[in-house]
Amino acid sequence: MPTRTSVFAPRRRKVRVLATLGPASRTPEMIATLFKAGADAFRVNMSHGQHDDHALAIATIRGLEKRFGRPTTILADLQGPKLRVGTFAEGLVSLKTGALFRLDRDPAPGDDQRVCLPHREIFEALEAGTRLLLDDGKLVLRVQSVDGGEIVTRVEVGGALSNHKGVNVPDVVVPLPALTAKDRADLAFALEQEVDWIALSFVQRPDDVADARRLIGGRAALLSKIEKPAAIDRLEEIVELSDAVMVARGDLGVELPPEQVPPLQKRIVETARRLGRPVVVATQMLESMIKSPSPTRAEVSDVATAIYDGADAIMLSAESAAGDWPEEAVAMMDRIACSVESDPAYKARLHFTETHPDATTADALAAAAAHIAETVSATAIICFTTSGSTARRVARERPGVPLLVLTPDQRTARRLGLLWGAHAVHTRDVADFEEMVAKSKRMALRAGVARGGDAVVLMAGVPFGTPGATNVVHVARLSGDELKAYKSED
Repeated sequence: MPTRTSVFAPRRRKVRVLATLGPASRTPEMIATLFKAGADAFRVNMSHGQHDDHALAIATIRGLEKRFGRPTTILADLQGPKLRVGTFAEGLVSLKTGALFRLDRDPAPGDDQRVCLPHREIFEALEAGTRLLLDDGKLVLRVQSVDGGEIVTRVEVGGALSNHKGVNVPDVVVPLPALTAKDRADLAFALEQEVDWIALSFVQRPDDVADARRLIGGRAALLSKIEKPAAIDRLEEIVELSDAVMVARGDLGVELPPEQVPPLQKRIVETARRLGRPVVVATQMLESMIKSPSPTRAEVSDVATAIYDGADAIMLSAESAAGDWPEEAVAMMDRIACSVESDPAYKARLHFTETHPDATTADALAAAAAHIAETVSATAIICFTTSGSTARRVARERPGVPLLVLTPDQRTARRLGLLWGAHAVHTRDVADFEEMVAKSKRMALRAGVARGGDAVVLMAGVPFGTPGATNVVHVARLSGDELKAYKSED
């Protein structure tokens, strides 16, 4: 590690931007362009592409650390158990509303009377009256009966159906493992590549999260995607077991009436904030920018709403992965966030959600640090952390000043790229109180969050280097002489 830590200046905004990489954006030049345009973290979608392509993209992202002097954050998103129908003899059929349609285990190509459904678990879970949604909810079937290897349904909403279209089962918990054989192979690859976050798709129950966490074994943080109605029923348990959650509005909006998604989005964000877990809002945020260089006004309002609600991060999917305007989409997210956060009403709206500290010393001090920073007009909160827990506690309070996080653990620094307001710096640990104060001042000057005469609030644990021992809050003021001494080093 160099003697003098390089520090890329913090973003002007506190909400994070998560950009998905894909054919339109995985070149080294475009990844660097997206970072400079405002991407704080990158999503590698394991549903698409080959491991070799992902490995090159991951290596490129890691290279940004040296180029820009800032830890980079990588999230590997596992596909999860995708349910699909089989094939049709003609490749495409038209299902008539009101007609009967069978799903069975026969692999023979189907027709407008039947098709194969190669998922034994669905047959075991369904009962008369439950729904099946095909092709992202475009077609709706109502189960009439289930008899061994055959499901008889009536078509409630008909339309065209082609080979391998997806099947959603919103009314029951399907006894499928959250990790398929493909997911396990992708997970092993992602952990070998030392990604920072693993996103678990189609979580239905807390056991899904616990199983994935055992397989990950602490080698990455775990983000649970909330996209199944069953997950909503046990939301608090799932959030508590996760390191972060995502409001995955795509499949959530397929399995539920679309008008139910906005209030659920607010509920998920509120629950995650209350429990101190980062929360990402995703899917179709700037959908029109896949083909257009500018978004619709409704899309801008949608992004702004997530920011006003206090989401830690907002995500681009196809807009940055496969769209015609990936750089413009990231830059638009950045501009919307800056505009919202400069709104005088933003702070009040942000604190509509009450986040009461737990009855621990660390939580009490995090709440106190945010209050002290406001009272003494500090320009930043600076926390020393090994695990990142101190930073998460402070971020939960949504302080009005930048949060500069100093950590000796590179993995922790990288994982904080999804945390609201956090600017992580990988640096050597300190040995005593005097070194902590001196280093905090230098880092504040280097990051541009303080100048001579400014006050900063420091948080740390004594003895230093002990995870989970946050027990110190200190206010330090930078003198003009310290600013001159810092400048003379250049």
